[in-house]
Amino acid sequence: MAQQKRDYYDVLGIAKTAAADDIKRAYRKLALQFHPDKNPGDKSAEEKFKEAAEAY
Repeated sequence: MAQQKRDYYDVLGIAKTAAADDIKRAYRKLALQFHPDKNPGDKSAEEKFKEAAEAY
């Protein structure tokens, strides 16, 4: 199965010119929002969490 190439900046919702602090802040926001412990049993949230972690 072919994997799609994702733009990690889009995944994190930031500009390509974002500073390291902005990248970290965006990742932490998504990680808190979609963390599996906060969304037990929600496969969609788990996938978004993994995607954010990969992008970071």
